[in-house]
Amino acid sequence: MTIRIALADDQALVRAGFRSLLEGTGGVTVVGEAGDGRAAVELARRAHPDIVLMDIRMPVLDGIQATREICADEDLAGVRVIVLTTFEVDEYVFAALRAGASGFLLKDVEPDELRRAVTVVAAGDALLSPSVTRRLIAEYTAGPRRAPTDVALLDQLTDREREVTALAANGLTNDDIAAELVISTATARTHVSRAMVKVGARDRAQLVVFAYQSGLVRPPR
Repeated sequence: MTIRIALADDQALVRAGFRSLLEGTGGVTVVGEAGDGRAAVELARRAHPDIVLMDIRMPVLDGIQATREICADEDLAGVRVIVLTTFEVDEYVFAALRAGASGFLLKDVEPDELRRAVTVVAAGDALLSPSVTRRLIAEYTAGPRRAPTDVALLDQLTDREREVTALAANGLTNDDIAAELVISTATARTHVSRAMVKVGARDRAQLVVFAYQSGLVRPPR
C-alpha cells in the first residue's frame, strides 16, 4: 500500500527537503504541495492524501485553521494531519491538536523519524511522543481549562476504558497497554477505540487531550 502525502509549507525549500526525503522512501508518494493554508485545504479536497504535513505559520490561512477545516470535512474523514513546528513546545501545536491534528513533528526531524511518523499516522495511530507531546498537552490543559462537557463525557466510560485512556495519555502504545493490564493487544485496541467513540475523539491524539482536559490524568509536575 502506498502512503500518499501532501506538503503544506510557505517555504519552497522546506517542501523540497521533505519531498526529497519522502520520495526516497519505498511505499510513499507526494501527491502535491501547497504554499499557504487555503491552498492546503483545497489540495486535500482535490487529492485526498492519506497525510498532510502541515506547517503552522502560513499566509492566507494558518495551519491551525487549515487543520480544523480538513478535520471537520466529512468527505476528508480518512485524511490525517501532522503539524510541523520549529520548537518542541509551541503554543500553537496544542491548538492544532485540538483542531484535529494526529500529532506533530519538528522541522529538523531525522529522516528515519519522518518515515516512521508517516507510517504510524497512516496506520491510524497518533504521533504522540511521551517526552514532548505529553508535556505539551499537560502544559496547555492544566488549571482552569478543564471543561464541564469533558467531565460529563468521562462518566460515560467504563472503568476499563478510563484505565486504558489514562495509560494512552501517559504515552503507552496498545502493546504497552496490553502488557500493563495483562490483556491481548486486540482487546487493548478495542477498549481504546470504544473510548474514542464515546468521547468523540477523532483519533488517539484527541483522546489524550481529552484525558487531560477531563481531569482523568493530571499534568506531571
